[in-house]
Amino acid sequence: MKLVTAIIKPFKLDDVREALAGIGVQGVTVTEVKGFGRQKGHTELYRGAEYVIDFLPKVKIEIAVSDALLEQTIDAITKAANTGKIGDGKVFVSSLEQVIRIRTGETGEEAI
Repeated sequence: MKLVTAIIKPFKLDDVREALAGIGVQGVTVTEVKGFGRQKGHTELYRGAEYVIDFLPKVKIEIAVSDALLEQTIDAITKAANTGKIGDGKVFVSSLEQVIRIRTGETGEEAI
């Protein structure tokens, strides 16, 4: 089992959610986050004053998937979130040692 964490642009969330639903991914956790990478923020003008926005709004998506669904999940996220511009985001994959569904006590892949 793997935990797939993706950081994407907020306006791409619906596209990514639909792509994941299309391959059968059922559970997704979404968090609004701020950060920067190569994009390094940008400058804005507000009431005549210029200021720098260092941390840009992003969306963090976390998905627990079986090993069999991993490549499809990564592919769905990367295709749906891609704009071809800087700041499209990243996908991280981590191993999950154990998953437990609290309501039923199911463990492992049955709990996903």
